[in-house]
Amino acid sequence: MAENDRHLVENRRARHDYFIEETVEAGIALRGTEVKSLRAGQGSLREAYARIDRGEAWLLGMHIPPYAQGNRWNHDPLRPRKLLLHRREIEGLLLTVRQKGYTLVPLRLYLKGGRVKVELGLARGKHSYDKRESIAARDAARAIDRAVKERLQR
Repeated sequence: MAENDRHLVENRRARHDYFIEETVEAGIALRGTEVKSLRAGQGSLREAYARIDRGEAWLLGMHIPPYAQGNRWNHDPLRPRKLLLHRREIEGLLLTVRQKGYTLVPLRLYLKGGRVKVELGLARGKHSYDKRESIAARDAARAIDRAVKERLQR
């Protein structure tokens, strides 16, 4: 993430539930009140996923609550949103998802140059024992850092 990018929404659960093999940046087609709602810090990627249908990429299940001052121009909170990718990128993602059984999971939404971007992860699901291994590795790394810090303070 570059210095001038502003973080809007993050899907922390995705890194817990999936192995993220590769990431792709995509634009997203939003309405004005959706952008305003995201800038206000609202929105959720918890149940969201991306799907490629008829040569177009779509983000499904993302919840953006209606903008408080949006009155009649507000949007449907769960509507499908089109992802803006080049045709070659879409074809490459489709090929990988079909052949290797990966899932396209949105990792985060951020502003880049005044435009909302979504970071998609090409993900493979974790089993419960994989999750336990990840937690154990993280705890071990913390213990090592703690021991080094204590050693340096003496």
